[in-house]
Amino acid sequence: MDRLLLMHSFVTVAQAGSFNGAAKKLGSSGSLVSRHVAELERQVGVRLVNRTARSVSLTEPGLRYAEFAARILEEIDAQDAALADSHDRAEGTLSIICPKWIGSLDLGDAIAAFSAAHPKIQVRFELGGMSDRTYDFLDSGFDVAFHTRDLRDSSVRLKKISSLPFVLCGSADYIERRGGLAHPNDIAGHDCLVHVNDPVWRIGHGHASTLHKIRTIAFSSNSYLALQKAAVHGRGIALLPQRPAYDDLVCGALKVLLPELAVPDRPLYAIYGPGQATPRKISVFLDFLSAWFSQNPIPAIR
Repeated sequence: MDRLLLMHSFVTVAQAGSFNGAAKKLGSSGSLVSRHVAELERQVGVRLVNRTARSVSLTEPGLRYAEFAARILEEIDAQDAALADSHDRAEGTLSIICPKWIGSLDLGDAIAAFSAAHPKIQVRFELGGMSDRTYDFLDSGFDVAFHTRDLRDSSVRLKKISSLPFVLCGSADYIERRGGLAHPNDIAGHDCLVHVNDPVWRIGHGHASTLHKIRTIAFSSNSYLALQKAAVHGRGIALLPQRPAYDDLVCGALKVLLPELAVPDRPLYAIYGPGQATPRKISVFLDFLSAWFSQNPIPAIR
C-alpha cells in the first residue's frame, strides 16, 4: 500500500486523537483508517499507537514518527505548490531547437526580440542537430522545436506560427548570360544553387503546382544565406527565403523568375510536449512569436 497514503492517515489520527475523528477529516471510514495505521506499523516494524475502546494515543516511537511524517508531508505539499506556481509564471529556462537555416533567418530575429521583452526567461537557443524523430527534442531537454514540414505525431503538440515565403530568383548578370525562364521545365537547363535538404523544387500552387528534381547542381550548401551570395555573384538560379533576399531583390541584385507562378510558402510550426496544461513560459513564447511574425510582414516585391 502507498506509504504516503498511510503516513497521511497516521498523521491525521495523531492530530484528531481517534480513528473516527481522523476518518471525518479524511472523508473515509474509521475501519479503513485503522487498517492504514496497522499497515504502516507493519511496514516500519514498531507499534505506533495504543488502541483503547474510546481513544487512540501515540507510543513514544509513534510521537517521533508522527512529527517526522508531518514534516515530510508538509515539504511535499510545499514543493507541489512551488512547482505549480513556477508552471504558471513566465520565468525560468526556455530551451529551443530548430534547423540551422530557420534559426539564422526570421526565427532568430523573433527569438532575440522575445528574450529582450522577457528578461525573466533565460533562453537557450540551439541551431541544428535535430533528429528525424519528431519527439526526440523532448528527450534532449528542449521545450520547443521548430519545423517547416507538416507533422502528424500524437506524442507532441503543434502550433503554426507563420508562413515563410520563398522566391525563385537569379542575378541580372546570370539571366543576361543564360536567359530567363519561360516555363518551370526550363529549370532543367540551368545551373541551380540548391540547399542540401531541398533537392526538389515545387513551383506554383495547388493542382497547378509541379515538382522539379534538380539536375544540374552548380552550388550546394546547408545555408540559404550562402546560396543567396552565390546567386548574387551570378553562379545560378536559387529558391530562397524571401525575407533575407528582400534587399537584393529590391535593389536589382536579384530578379524574380516566373513571377506569374508563385513559389509555395513554407509553414513554420512550433512543436512542444504533450499534457493538459502548457507551462506559462511556453504559451507566452508561442503567442509572442505569432504576434511578431504578424507585426513584421515581408513587404511585397515590386
